[in-house]
Amino acid sequence: MADITRFGFVRHLRANPTAHVQHLRKGRLAHAGPGQAFWFRPLTAALSEVPVDDREQPLLFHARTIDFQDVTVQATITYRVVDPATAAARVDFGIDPDLGTWRATPLEQLGSLLTELAQQHALDLLAQMTLPQALATGMAAVRERVGAGLAADPRIAGDGLGIVDVRVVAVRAEPEIERALQTPMRERVQQDADKATFERRALAVEREGAISENELQNQIELARREEQLVEQKGQNERRRAAEQAAAGRIHTHAKAAAQRLLADAQADATRVVGLAEADAEAARIAAYRELEAATILGLAVKELAGHLPSIGTLNLTPDVLTPLLARLGSGEAQEAA
Repeated sequence: MADITRFGFVRHLRANPTAHVQHLRKGRLAHAGPGQAFWFRPLTAALSEVPVDDREQPLLFHARTIDFQDVTVQATITYRVVDPATAAARVDFGIDPDLGTWRATPLEQLGSLLTELAQQHALDLLAQMTLPQALATGMAAVRERVGAGLAADPRIAGDGLGIVDVRVVAVRAEPEIERALQTPMRERVQQDADKATFERRALAVEREGAISENELQNQIELARREEQLVEQKGQNERRRAAEQAAAGRIHTHAKAAAQRLLADAQADATRVVGLAEADAEAARIAAYRELEAATILGLAVKELAGHLPSIGTLNLTPDVLTPLLARLGSGEAQEAA
């Protein structure tokens, strides 16, 4: 919208860079172009403002396919005014000289024109397609058909318009029809999912069987090795017992032999000692045989004194010695006889 400032009987207009302003004074062109700024008198001026920027026109309409199914088309048309002078001559873009607003609704007129033309081309195309075809390839087909149809339509060029782009957002059927059409695909997807699940389970069972088989083989191998270990332990124990028994026998034999040797040595020592004592006793007796009685008596007394306790004083009277001498004499007479 243009900015208009009032100064008494004159006005000053300042337009936007994206708006083409046309000023007619008494039917003659005084100013024309985007971004204009000028003075004018409202009583003699005719002003029009045509936007030259890109505009978008949304579309939402229903169509019927060849198999009598209803579809909804959602699209957007981008256009611009390429010839502002022609557009201002064909459509009322006049603005109020006091407020700067449009007196009519030119953009709605252009939008209605584009909507009707686009619907006509889309309806003609979808009427030749089945519902599955429209849902599968309808977006691209409608976009190409509408774009080509609007570009070639003489009314678009006659109004000074140019088509920038056509975008088709969706071509959809009724919700019940869409669900019905989606059911086979969902079933196939579910079947594929079930198949994958069954295959995964079968593979899991197969792997579990292989794992169980491996565990069984491992247990058998462990049992066999344990049997070998027990057998080897038994052999080791028997060998150890045999070695210990042999070592015990050797130790016993050695101990017995040592004891025999010790006993023989002790016997030999006792025999030698006995023989020596016997020889000494015989020599002693032979020595006593050749001695006189008084000498023997003295030795006996000496021997007896050696075995008696310590005596401080010993008094020998004739009463004591007489019987001893008599007994000693009788003994020698018996030995001589």
